[in-house]
Amino acid sequence: MYYRHKGSHMSKIKAVLLMIGLTFVQTGFSQAETPSLTPFKAEYTAYRWGDALGTASMELEWLAGNQYSLLYQSKVSKFFLSDKRTEHSIFYLQDNQLVPKEYHYSRSGTGSDKQLDVTFNENQKRIQIKEDNDISTLPWRGETDNQLYRIALPLQLSVNKTQMNVSFINYRGEQKQYQIRVEDQEQIDLPFGELNSIKVKIVRQNSSRETYAWFAPELDYLLVRLQQFKDGEEQGDIKLTTFVQK
Repeated sequence: MYYRHKGSHMSKIKAVLLMIGLTFVQTGFSQAETPSLTPFKAEYTAYRWGDALGTASMELEWLAGNQYSLLYQSKVSKFFLSDKRTEHSIFYLQDNQLVPKEYHYSRSGTGSDKQLDVTFNENQKRIQIKEDNDISTLPWRGETDNQLYRIALPLQLSVNKTQMNVSFINYRGEQKQYQIRVEDQEQIDLPFGELNSIKVKIVRQNSSRETYAWFAPELDYLLVRLQQFKDGEEQGDIKLTTFVQK
C-alpha cells in the first residue's frame, strides 16, 4: 500500500502536512436546506508508508449567537525533523450559509516558520491578507477560508449533494478553485473502528495529485479519512482515532 521513494525526510514530512491541510469548500445552501452545527472534537493519526508519523485534531465550538470557532492542529515528526501547524477559523452561520470572518494559520518546526492572517470584510466585500509582515487586499467574491470545507462539505453531503464547486483562500494567501465529486460508498476500517462512509474525490486541473476523502454519515458526516497520491505514489493518509460530540 505504501511506496518508498528517494527524497529528503523533510520533503516526506511536508508532503504529509500538505495532504493534511487540503482544502475544498462550497458554503451555500437553499432556504429549504437548513444546516445544523453540533460542537465536537475529533482526533486523527497521520501515516506514511504504514508508519504513524504524528497526530491531528479538529474541534468545533459554539461561541455566541451564530458565531463558531473551528480549530485544526497537526504535529508530525520523523527522527530529528518536526512540523507543527495550526489553523483557526472564526465564522458565522448566517442565512443558511457559512460566512468566514477570520482565518489564522501558523507553522513551526524544521525549516522556515510561517504566519498568515486573513480577515473577511463583509461590508466592504474585501479580503485582507497579512503574511508575516506583508499586507495585501483582494475583492471578496464569495471565497471562504482554507479549512471551512471540513464543516461545509459534510453539510452538503447530508442533503445528498454529489458535486460541489470550491472557491477559497489557501494557507499561502492564494485564491484557489477545485471541484468535488462523490465517488462511492465504502465500509472502511479505521483506528476508531469500522464505519460506513461516503468517498469523495478532489478534481484538480493540471495537477498530478489525486486526493480522496471519506465522510461517515453515522458520525454526522464527519471527515474520517483523507488520503493523497502524487504520480501514483501515496503522500500521506490520516485516519480517525477518536470522536466526541459536546
